[in-house]
Amino acid sequence: MKNKGLRIARILVLTMAAMSAPLAPALADTLRDAMADAYRNSSLLDQNRYLLRVRDEGVNQAMAALLPTLSFAAASSRDLVAGTTTTTARLVAEVTLYAGRSRANAVRAAEETVNAARQQLVALEAQVLGDAVTAYLEVWEAQQVVSVREANVRVLTQQLRAARDRFEVGEDTRTDVAQAEAQLATARSNLAAAQGTLEISRELFNLAVGRYPAAVSAPAGLPGLPASQAQAAELARQDHPAIRALQHEVAAAEFAVAQARGSMRPNLSLELSRSEVFEAPDARQEGNGAAIGLTLSQPIYRGGQLGSLERQALAQAEAVRLGLNRQVQINLQLLGNAYARFAIASAQIEASDQRINAAQLAFDGIREEASLGARTTLDVLDAEQNLLEARISRIEAQSGLYAAAYGILAASGLLSVGHLQLPVPEYDAAAYGAAFSGGQPRVMSPQGARLDTLLQAIGRQ
Repeated sequence: MKNKGLRIARILVLTMAAMSAPLAPALADTLRDAMADAYRNSSLLDQNRYLLRVRDEGVNQAMAALLPTLSFAAASSRDLVAGTTTTTARLVAEVTLYAGRSRANAVRAAEETVNAARQQLVALEAQVLGDAVTAYLEVWEAQQVVSVREANVRVLTQQLRAARDRFEVGEDTRTDVAQAEAQLATARSNLAAAQGTLEISRELFNLAVGRYPAAVSAPAGLPGLPASQAQAAELARQDHPAIRALQHEVAAAEFAVAQARGSMRPNLSLELSRSEVFEAPDARQEGNGAAIGLTLSQPIYRGGQLGSLERQALAQAEAVRLGLNRQVQINLQLLGNAYARFAIASAQIEASDQRINAAQLAFDGIREEASLGARTTLDVLDAEQNLLEARISRIEAQSGLYAAAYGILAASGLLSVGHLQLPVPEYDAAAYGAAFSGGQPRVMSPQGARLDTLLQAIGRQ
């Protein structure tokens, strides 16, 4: 009986040592670092920054249609009979005085399209940051689960060794050994699955952040959330970048309708010209002239094209309005889901804490009973297994809580570099347009400067 008690005590010491092992090593990466690197390294953001520049150039092109044009034309012809060559040079300046405001509305539509693209870029930045949060939390959760599973395998390995020792001296049966072997095999299978999940999470992290994680630390405090769900809902309805983008798209569509209607009105243009005529072989000047003229034109019949363009613009405007209403519904649904997940995760954390406390008390009691011979080693380690599973539930609930919190920010339109005060400079979406439109020049952000460098390199090639 004394030898049996010593063996049980040895097993309990090994069990407590396994339980007291740290669940994770000292970690370096933080969630803020991951989000900042995702924002800095995202090729998706770079792609859409270039597409925003395409929209900016559309404004410049629409503005050019309002300004005078100056063109030069030269022509040369040879008289095969007389053997002379006549050369004509002509300089023409033209300006549109009235075009039914179609060109002015085209400019306004292009400007609203740019504003929409800028808000779409903000929404995409939130998506990139959200993907980084998801990837980070999955790596952190997987690391914690791997640590728990590794501790479980160590404990069950000691259990199996002790069961075999007792079997050899006749204190345990072959069934006890088989039970220990089955538990260890299950634990190793769970560990392999957890390690595989960690590798998958690392690949997702690399895709979302632009690099592999060395390791990740536990998330710090929760981000600053709206004061209430009602306030968050108000932000989701009015200030979300996806909503603002669609509002600008609605305005652009309305200007497109006005532009289509303006194309049905008269067009008045002014033209100034200066011409010179030379004749070879003596290159004497045959004549020169200057002229000024007004041209008035009015479309009468174009096969229904103009009416079709107006109907198309009206349909597009109505479709965008419906899209705006739909986006509001989607935002509110996502916000409600995020708050529900936040409440669920909070309750799960509280329940998991209670479960851990109960499992710890059960483990301590069974351990004491085992030291008196009233419990078997299998009872002790089963209790320890329950404790480890409770800890895994706690890890999963904590990860879910942070995911829900950042989901609330995303649905409210607050998942941004500025709101989170991330350690990375923000991209100035207006700098490029200001630099080439005659507006007030702005200091280019590092991301914009990088885009310029890439374009210059491509141009040299």
